[in-house]
Amino acid sequence: MKHLPILLGTLLLFSCAKKAENLEEKAKRIHQNVITIDTHDDINVKNFTDSINYTQNLNTQVNLPKMIAGGLDVAWLIVYTGQDSLNADGYAKASDNAISKFEAIHRLCKEYAPDQIELALTSEDVRRIVASGKKVAMIGVENAYPIGEDLSKFEEYHQRGARYISLSHNGHSQFCDSNTGESDDTWLHNGLSELGKDAVKEMNRLGIMIDISHPSKASMMQMAELSKAPIIASHSSARALCDHSRNLDDEQLLALKKNGGVVQTVAFSSYLNTEKHEKRAAYMKEIYQEVADSLEVNWYERSDFASLDKAEQEEYMENYPKVTKLGDEKVAKIADAPAQVGVTDLVDHIDYMVKLIGIDHVGISSDFDGGGGIEGWSDASETLNVTQELVKRGYSEEDIAKLWGENLLRVLDEVQRIAATTN
Repeated sequence: MKHLPILLGTLLLFSCAKKAENLEEKAKRIHQNVITIDTHDDINVKNFTDSINYTQNLNTQVNLPKMIAGGLDVAWLIVYTGQDSLNADGYAKASDNAISKFEAIHRLCKEYAPDQIELALTSEDVRRIVASGKKVAMIGVENAYPIGEDLSKFEEYHQRGARYISLSHNGHSQFCDSNTGESDDTWLHNGLSELGKDAVKEMNRLGIMIDISHPSKASMMQMAELSKAPIIASHSSARALCDHSRNLDDEQLLALKKNGGVVQTVAFSSYLNTEKHEKRAAYMKEIYQEVADSLEVNWYERSDFASLDKAEQEEYMENYPKVTKLGDEKVAKIADAPAQVGVTDLVDHIDYMVKLIGIDHVGISSDFDGGGGIEGWSDASETLNVTQELVKRGYSEEDIAKLWGENLLRVLDEVQRIAATTN
């Protein structure tokens, strides 16, 4: 009997030790263990110079200090070009813009911060770089419009590091229709053009993932059918929860599953909860204008972006993070301000899509510095909050690893394997 108190004490200590890891601690442990990949982060070449670059904690949602603070391992930096006229002059101007962004990303990795970040081209690169303690850059192309009608440029983009390409953005391209055609039911190709069909085959040949986030539903369904390799939606959510043309409906999600692809749930307010977003946006409109006036900068509504000229678009992209940050800080002190779309809304979409198409076909993205960012994940420094919500919902470490990056890497591996076996 004299050993009973000792035995009870040992059992109590063991029980306490098992309970010691609370939700936050568990989330931190898992977050450190898994590879975290954000598949969509826009860039401005003005932030890729020898004096202003991502080694500094710039007023951007993504940079190296914020990635380090939030435990974000991999940022897909985006070569984005807006839609313009479908002619040689338009293609030439767009090509210059795209090449400048490719070169900016390479400067960051090779000249400004080679000891902090490295460009990855394969999943093996990702794992090696993460293991070395450095951050990872990957390159996605948002809109193939700059390629013009010369399909050989897909190979040039691949050589420059592009590992996914979207065939359109906001507006119909030479390759396919855009989701924006839904607004007036006006279509140019009724899905893919003949050139677009050839582009799908060329991306399959090269081992470039096909991104279907911006193309129309008809375009997306045709790509899923035509592609011999899995496709991705680099930054889209579930249309059943938020009826926006940028989201995927159940038919599209099931087609994506059949194809073997992955949808990267996006932290973009208006694609997650329309009602909550619109209430907040209406409230913030005047606030943001007041902040812009105080900074003596021009301010445009995001809905006006497509109609702005190039200089105005660049001005918008430069001012957006400054104005919204100050505006959000101001409103944070107002008790009765409408609620923001937040991390819980993002994970609601993850939950829905996991239930519909399975854990192996869902991932995570932000669209930072391109309009993305929600309460709790407003920039890369808050990335842990997403993992914490996933832990709270009961996702296992294996599930969270899949959501944060393993699903995307699986697709990249399969796309590259198919390219290697068919060439």
